[in-house]
Amino acid sequence: MSVDERTGELPFAGEELWQSTHEWLARRRESGAVCPITAGRGIPSYLVTGYEQARELLNDPRVSKDSTDVQRVIAAKVGQDVQGPDFGTLLTRHMLNSDPPVHTRLRKLVNKAFTARTVARLRPRIQEIADALLDEMARHDEIDLVQAFAEPLPITVICELLGVRVEDRSEFTAWSHTLLSFAMDQESQAAAARAMQNYLQQLVASKRAEPAEDLLSDLVHASDEGDSLDENELISMAFLLLVAGHETTVNLIANATFALLRVPEQAEKLRADPSLMPGAVEEFLRFDGPINFATLRYTVEDVEAGGTTIPADEFLQVSLLSANRDPEKFPDPDTLDVTRPPGGHLAFGHGIHYCVGAPLARLEAQIALGSLLARFPKLSLAVPADSIVYRPSSLVHGVLALPVRPNGE
Repeated sequence: MSVDERTGELPFAGEELWQSTHEWLARRRESGAVCPITAGRGIPSYLVTGYEQARELLNDPRVSKDSTDVQRVIAAKVGQDVQGPDFGTLLTRHMLNSDPPVHTRLRKLVNKAFTARTVARLRPRIQEIADALLDEMARHDEIDLVQAFAEPLPITVICELLGVRVEDRSEFTAWSHTLLSFAMDQESQAAAARAMQNYLQQLVASKRAEPAEDLLSDLVHASDEGDSLDENELISMAFLLLVAGHETTVNLIANATFALLRVPEQAEKLRADPSLMPGAVEEFLRFDGPINFATLRYTVEDVEAGGTTIPADEFLQVSLLSANRDPEKFPDPDTLDVTRPPGGHLAFGHGIHYCVGAPLARLEAQIALGSLLARFPKLSLAVPADSIVYRPSSLVHGVLALPVRPNGE
């Protein structure tokens, strides 16, 4: 990929980024841990591919996530407003788009409802859902593992956890895919945002009128020293938890299964010793995690990283996938090893924005993958591995479909 001679910047990768992700990112790491790039909609940015640099910048107070200031920074970069899809303020006022002290307040209130005990008590239900989906898979000679297993499991879990009707899941799954896809036009994305906003407004109103034993009802009534989430914050938080609460886990399960099908000796190690699964999930997160570029950040002061000075008002594209395959941090990083000592990966981010749902994603992946391997010892790909197509997105990293034969050839 050539450098633009006028700007010295690398053009954005487009399809190559999501279809040949690790190869593209490896070439970028060779160019430097931090380098300029032209990102989506022609906006100049800095691409961060090195592990140490990514870890530092994800937790640097000189790097902001305040969504209310994004248009000012864009205008400063390109000299005019660059309009993206209109997601509306009701879907953007959540903790992932804020800095302290706003972030601190929102996270504290969410943590009161999203506790370790809440996650732990879901284990029997997650197992029940997984078993039912595997029962259905067993009836087919060939099936798409994404639609049959990787997607419905976390969607059902997050629906039940938040108190969303399971029959509504197909609608918000379609909205979510539209919002996260590079292949969709802005009008379609704006329509999906409006539809999801209207749905969540009604859902929050119903939880306020008739609270139930679910997380969204807890959030509606959560308070700390008299503080609580206002209506707009509740809708934004419900949006964040619904989308992030299933998108990450869908891709984690699918990517991990695809990796194991390409390296079957690793799957056999897990079948022979199921106690390896918790550590293996950490390796799946490192090896081929569900998020590529972390959500958008920009500098509020000059910042030095990897020998590069990043001026104020510059956007950062921090690649978690690249950081997790940085050979300076992980020996033999392109090899899947389910016995690799766990720890250190950045798949769930780092610092104050570390994923609040990480314990749930880990639990779901452990149960899903352990049950899948035990149930189908002859599980195999139904198509050549090089024919698998990835989702058109620089944010989420996952396959569109994964055709498998549950009982082998």
